[in-house]
Amino acid sequence: MPESGAGAGALTGEVAWPDAIYRTLKDAGIRQIAYVPDAGHARLIELCRSDPEMSATVLTTEEEGIALLAGAWLGGEKGVLLMQSSGVGNCINMLSLTTSCGFPLPMLVTMRGEWSEFNPWQIPMGQAVGPCLSLAGVLIHTVDRADDAAPSVESAIKLAVNGQRPTAVLLSQRMIGAKSFKEER
Repeated sequence: MPESGAGAGALTGEVAWPDAIYRTLKDAGIRQIAYVPDAGHARLIELCRSDPEMSATVLTTEEEGIALLAGAWLGGEKGVLLMQSSGVGNCINMLSLTTSCGFPLPMLVTMRGEWSEFNPWQIPMGQAVGPCLSLAGVLIHTVDRADDAAPSVESAIKLAVNGQRPTAVLLSQRMIGAKSFKEER
């Protein structure tokens, strides 16, 4: 199993899942990328930052991305929020903005606290992500296989834009790879 950040090795045919998701974002007309640095999203962030047609904004905390993407939508641009599962807890209160104002918010969440997790601090939020997002009115797609990543992102973007609501694609730790450090217990 690749380490987190090495998820680009999880291939869909000849194409790594971050590359396939990047092409899906391009095809969907996504121009604004809001993110907190994350090893699981490293390749996707790199691709977005190097694209002159995309504006990739690094955040200090995930909930800032909700406000940023609300402004992008009001300004006529589509965006996506990239975060790790531990950042979902930071967003719960801000998700009410999407419900109240009715704007699309696709989120791509790299999961922790699941498959082969070494850090016990990641487990509680990792296990609560799906239920918390569901209770906040977010439509969820869970991806366990690299081949399903891009089609799930495409579907979530369409649901978000057409329904003017929040969606989340949970990229499983099994797919992206569990982090490991030299000293495991």
